[in-house]
Amino acid sequence: MNSVKANAIDLAYDSFGDEAGEAMLLIAGLGTQMIHWTVPFCEELATRGYRVIRFDNRDAGYSTHFSQCVPPDFGALAAMLAAGRRPDVPYTLYDMAADATGLLDALSIDRAHVVGRSMGGMIAQIMASEQPGRVLSLTSIMSSNGNPSLPQAAPDVMAMMMRPAPDPVTDQAGFLSHSLAFRRRIAGTGYPFDEKAHRALVLEEVRRVYDPGGTGRQIAAMAVTGDRRSRLATITVPSLVVHGVDDPLILPACGRDTATSIPNADFMLVDGMGHDLPPALYQMVVDAIGRTARRASNG
Repeated sequence: MNSVKANAIDLAYDSFGDEAGEAMLLIAGLGTQMIHWTVPFCEELATRGYRVIRFDNRDAGYSTHFSQCVPPDFGALAAMLAAGRRPDVPYTLYDMAADATGLLDALSIDRAHVVGRSMGGMIAQIMASEQPGRVLSLTSIMSSNGNPSLPQAAPDVMAMMMRPAPDPVTDQAGFLSHSLAFRRRIAGTGYPFDEKAHRALVLEEVRRVYDPGGTGRQIAAMAVTGDRRSRLATITVPSLVVHGVDDPLILPACGRDTATSIPNADFMLVDGMGHDLPPALYQMVVDAIGRTARRASNG
């Protein structure tokens, strides 16, 4: 793992494949670390000739944490947004997109294919709309566009996500039970839930850095970023939107609306996929990302 100064913070990253290849930047989702882009997935992309780069977002993993900022009161945050007022938050998704662009700068990469999952998909969309000269192609996976009229997550899923987890230091068993129950709930029905692999990933994230306050600040960043449809309409690079039929956290309608918002975007709706990316889908998703990237290279 490496670290660079980007956008005035430290970003941890690593990379796979030929450094002379076109860059493929992978952006992680809410409260997760770069290791959610698993090594086999990254290596599958790298075999296609890309320099694959994954990194920890701010407030996640080994990148800078904004621990000096108190996590938001979500009730007060929601009330202010409902009243049409903009809450004061430590940062927005636009700042997180600037982090990703800053990472490219630090690595002397002019342009990259950008792939994001969940919140990372939102950040990738912002990069493609606000920094079009830096993005070769866009892939947005299990994400949304901020349209306030779209359906919300299933109530039980939202309740599980917002429920405080036990402290993994003092109650590792309780923490694992809490985390695995949520991951099982948002997983799709079409592929076996690999509890052993998920357990290992949960424990590895805790070993790296555990910061629930960081997740809260990222939620606030998402909440205030707002409707991006008018900006997505300006995207001109080849774009792909991938979504699972079974996603109960960000519903398929959100993916469809995102694809509709981006001119000429391809929409891939995957049967049996939830709000996760099981290994059985790696090759299919990598193939689709590669086709989108080649559209940029051949254009």
